Amino acid sequence: MIPTSDTTAADLATDTQRPPRQYLPESFTVTDWAAIEPYFVELRDRTIDSGQGLERWLLDRSELESALSEDLAWRYIRMTCDTQEQARAEAFQYFVSEIEPHVAPYDHALNEKLIASAYLPELDPAQYRVFIRSVRQALEIYRSENIPLKTETSTKQQQYAATVGAMTVTLDGEEITLPRAADRLKNTDRAVREEAWRAIQARRLQDAKPLDALFTELIGLRHQMALNAGFANFRDYMFAALGRFDYTPQDCFDFHQAIRETVVPLIDDIDLERRQDLNLPELRPWDLDVDVSGKAPLRPFETGAELLEKTITVFQNLDPFLGDCLRTMRQMGHLDLESRKGKAPGGYNYPLDETGVPFIFMNATSSLRDVVTMLHEGGHAVHSFLTRRLPLSADKHPPSEVAELASMSMELMSMDQWDVFFTDPDELRRAKKTHLESVLETFPWVATIDKFQHWVYEHPQHSEEERHQRWTEIFDEFNQRTVSWKGLENFKPYLWQKQLHLYEVPFYYIEYAMAQLGAIAVWRNYRQNPQEGLEAYKRALALGYTAPIGEIYAAAGIRFDFSTTYLRTLADFVHEEMTRL
Repeated sequence: MIPTSDTTAADLATDTQRPPRQYLPESFTVTDWAAIEPYFVELRDRTIDSGQGLERWLLDRSELESALSEDLAWRYIRMTCDTQEQARAEAFQYFVSEIEPHVAPYDHALNEKLIASAYLPELDPAQYRVFIRSVRQALEIYRSENIPLKTETSTKQQQYAATVGAMTVTLDGEEITLPRAADRLKNTDRAVREEAWRAIQARRLQDAKPLDALFTELIGLRHQMALNAGFANFRDYMFAALGRFDYTPQDCFDFHQAIRETVVPLIDDIDLERRQDLNLPELRPWDLDVDVSGKAPLRPFETGAELLEKTITVFQNLDPFLGDCLRTMRQMGHLDLESRKGKAPGGYNYPLDETGVPFIFMNATSSLRDVVTMLHEGGHAVHSFLTRRLPLSADKHPPSEVAELASMSMELMSMDQWDVFFTDPDELRRAKKTHLESVLETFPWVATIDKFQHWVYEHPQHSEEERHQRWTEIFDEFNQRTVSWKGLENFKPYLWQKQLHLYEVPFYYIEYAMAQLGAIAVWRNYRQNPQEGLEAYKRALALGYTAPIGEIYAAAGIRFDFSTTYLRTLADFVHEEMTRL
C-alpha cells in the first residue's frame, strides 16, 4: 500500500538504516560460498508445519536473497564506475563464477519445496498470487545444464562494458569520452557536428569486428540455453524467463506495425520541417540533434553536483516525498553522475534490496539529455523507495513494463518544473519541445531494436553479413527516412552495437515503448488533475510486483494497451502539446 500518512512517507524517503535482520546474523557478509551455503541448506531442510511457518520461511528466504542481491549490486556498481580497475572486475566476476552457480540449484530446490508444500493454499492469494505464478514459471524453465552457460554468458557480457567504456576520441586536441563528443552534435556549426559524428562512428568501427564476434558468441550460448529448456529459440525462452504473461511475440509484431503506421510518419514530418528550418538541401545524420533556432546548445547545468541539486528542487516542487528520496541518496553517497574515462556506458538505477536506498549511475556531460536521464533514473529511484518495505524481495522487482512506467512518467510530469534548469522562457520551450520530440522518437527506435532481436534469435545460425543486411533493412523501415546516408554506408550496419541491451539484457527493450505509451497517459491525467495524477502514479508504483501489469496500470488510472488506436490517440496528444509550444 502507498503511505497513508506523512510519517510513513517520510520514513520511506529518509530512513538510511538497513532494517534489522530476522534470519541472518547482523554481522553476515558475503565472503565465499562456504559462508552462504549453510543458510540455503537450513531453508531446504526446514520442517514446515503450518501456513504461518511457510510464510516465515518465505520471509527468511527473501532476507537471504536480499543480502546476496545487494552484495552483487555493489560489486556491479563499483565495476561500472571504473571498468579499468582490475580488482573491481575480479570481485564482480568472483560472485558470478563462484557464488551464483552454487545458488541456482538451491534456488530451484526451494521453489520446488514451496510449490509442493501442503500449506501453499493458506498463503494470502492477494499478496502472493503473482509471486507464486512466477515461481511456477521458473520451475518450468529451470535446467541444471544452463547454470554454466549463464555463468559464461555473464562473463562475456562484461567484455562489452569494458570495450565501450574504453572508447574515446580526440577533438580539438583533447581526448574525450563518446558521450562528451556526442554533445557536439548539438553545435550550431555544421562542420563541428560532422567532425564529431564521423569521429564517434569511426571509433566505434574500430571495435566493430570484435563486438560482432562477441555478439555471435552470446547468440550461441543463449540459443543453447533455450534448447536445453525445451524452447525452439531464445526469444521464446526469454518471454518465459521474463514472465511475459500479458502479451505474446505476435503482439510485439503488431505493435511494431502500429508504430510504423502512426508514429513514423510524424517523425518524417518533423524531419522535413527540420530540414526546412535549417535551410539545408538534405538532412545528414549529424543534423538531427542541433536546435533549429540556430541558438547554442542548451546547457542546463555545469557539474554533477548542480545537476543533482536542481533535480532535488524539481522533485521537491512536485512532492516533498520525491525530494527527500534524492536527498537521502545524496547523503548516503548513492550517486555517480559525471562522465569520465573508464566508466561503463549508459545509466541505471540499481535497487539495493536490503537497504532499500538505490544507486544512480550515469554519464552526465551538461546536456538536456542528461537532465532527462537524471529525471528518468530518479523515477526508478522513487519506485525503489515506495517498495522498500514490501515483505518479499521479489515484490520489489516489477517487470520492466512497470519499472519503465515509473521512470518515463517522471520525465513528463516534471516538465512543469523545468524552469529550475531553464530560467529563460525561450530555452524552457526549446527544452520541452526537444524532449517531446524524443518521446515520439522512442517508439521507432524501440521497434527497430526489438524487431532486430526477434530476427536474430529466430535465425541463430545467421552470418554476420546477413545480420548487417537485416539490421539495415529494419533501421531503414523505422528511422531517418528523409536523411541522406550517402557516403556513410559503411557505418550503418554497425549502429546496433551502441545498444548495450542487446549484449547485456536481451529482449529488455520493447518495454520502453509500452511504458512510454503508459507514461504519456499518466502525463495526460496529470495535466488534467496534477494532485490526483501524481497520487495515482505513486499508488501504482507502491504495488511493486504484487499485482499483474494490467492491474498496476489501472491503479495509475491508465490502460495497458498498445493497439494502433490507443497509440494514435496518445501520439496525437504529444504532437498537439508540441504544437502549443
